[in-house]
Amino acid sequence: MKKQFLIFFGIVILIFAALQWYLYTKGAAAFADYPQARTWYTVIFTVCAWAYLAGRVLERVMYGRLTSVLVHIGSLWLGAMIYLLLLWLCVDVIGLVMDLASLQPPEFLRSTITPLSLFLVIHVLAAGLVVYGWWNARSPHITTLTLDVQKKSSLPSIVFAVASDIHLGTVISHRRPARIVECINGIEADCVLLPGDVIDEDLRPVVENNLGEMLRTIRARHGVYAVTGNHEFIGGADASVAYLEEHGITVLRDSCVLPGGLFTLAGREDRSVRQFAGRGRASLVELLRDVDHTLPLVLMDHQPFRLSEAVEAGVDLQLSGHTHHGQLWPFHWITQKIFEVSWGYRLLGRTHVYVSSGAGFWGPPMRIGNTPEVVKVTLRFVGSAES
Repeated sequence: MKKQFLIFFGIVILIFAALQWYLYTKGAAAFADYPQARTWYTVIFTVCAWAYLAGRVLERVMYGRLTSVLVHIGSLWLGAMIYLLLLWLCVDVIGLVMDLASLQPPEFLRSTITPLSLFLVIHVLAAGLVVYGWWNARSPHITTLTLDVQKKSSLPSIVFAVASDIHLGTVISHRRPARIVECINGIEADCVLLPGDVIDEDLRPVVENNLGEMLRTIRARHGVYAVTGNHEFIGGADASVAYLEEHGITVLRDSCVLPGGLFTLAGREDRSVRQFAGRGRASLVELLRDVDHTLPLVLMDHQPFRLSEAVEAGVDLQLSGHTHHGQLWPFHWITQKIFEVSWGYRLLGRTHVYVSSGAGFWGPPMRIGNTPEVVKVTLRFVGSAES
């Protein structure tokens, strides 16, 4: 497993380096006639290009201001890099098509567009997208969902506040999680549900910034519950789970609870447990074997794969996250191909499914084409199907 990971990581680094080189050559050509500016460009580009990787590696051994600055710079560059690549590729494709068709641009364009002016226009456009994406990702909005379930409970309805993919860590720290907690508490929920990726891989920034105390301020009448996500496993699931539970969050790892005796809440271990821990997770049949199916049944499963299993198991509501709905346009096209539901609500048989776009973000502190959300789910109980 370790050898396979090293091979995969090596391939990713090679691809990443090739993309960085492609972008660097564009700037080098633009500053060809300005050697001093080209030197500064080379230094700045190199720092930005490798800051994220350097910061994430270094923070595991010497977390501090330097590593935090590197991660912040690098995360912004990751977002800018995506749109710089798209813009430059568009320019190159247009140029190639024109060459193949023996076409020439209009005279006024030939006289005004130089390598430097084109470089500046593209970078201004990319910077504008970064600023917009950063602003769009600052605070989650509240998505409201009201669902009817053919079950009985001692209350006519239950209100959940659902916040997946918070990704607490170096980038999502202090003000951003405070806004998320404010949204959650504003719902005044019976239960708060966190369907995975509460912590963004490395636990140390969370501990150093004492973000657990912010989690303690989450209010719910019948408790705060979470499940593991793939990012908890990347950073070490046992340590992350212990930290969350020390700060008032019950983590369900292939287990079920009865919050307030009102409904059954089941939480699955993330499917990445096999990759990172070398063991499987309980099947949904095993997990729900002793569950009272006359009560409403809510399931948290971080990654929304094989939704048919929840339908077959008689789950009333499944809550998932993980996809971020691509987070940055146009990656939602990919998540829509991978997942049956990339973002939003779907009714499958009698099972309600909601896949959240997430309250936070991973990598680039940006969202374009979607927004972060905390979901207010009101589950209304309308009696048994026979009544």
